[in-house]
Amino acid sequence: MWFWWFMEIMNCFIPAVMIICGWFMWKHYPKNINHLMGYRTKRSMKNEETWKFGNEYCGRLWFRIGFISLIPSMIVLIPFTSSSDDCIGNVSICFMIVQLILLLGSIIPTEIALKKTFDL
Repeated sequence: MWFWWFMEIMNCFIPAVMIICGWFMWKHYPKNINHLMGYRTKRSMKNEETWKFGNEYCGRLWFRIGFISLIPSMIVLIPFTSSSDDCIGNVSICFMIVQLILLLGSIIPTEIALKKTFDL
């Protein structure tokens, strides 16, 4: 049962990171364009205006996706409480892959919004 609890916490880790990092990117993005922090793509680093827009847009997206995915993250393992550790681990890995796809997939709508807004 300890493994089930461990994986339950790990399943909530990615949404928690998305919520926290999303809030910081949205509300407290780095004011100067840099190569260390913030939403860094070629399009978002063109100028200060695109930098601000890209960070705010991606931050809002991560914040929302994080909250939306947190609930399924808490629920997904409930049917597997009495399953083997291998089964729990496999279900968790599959679910974390979906979470990572959502995390990395947020680049696409952000880039589309940058292109539409700034006609780059």
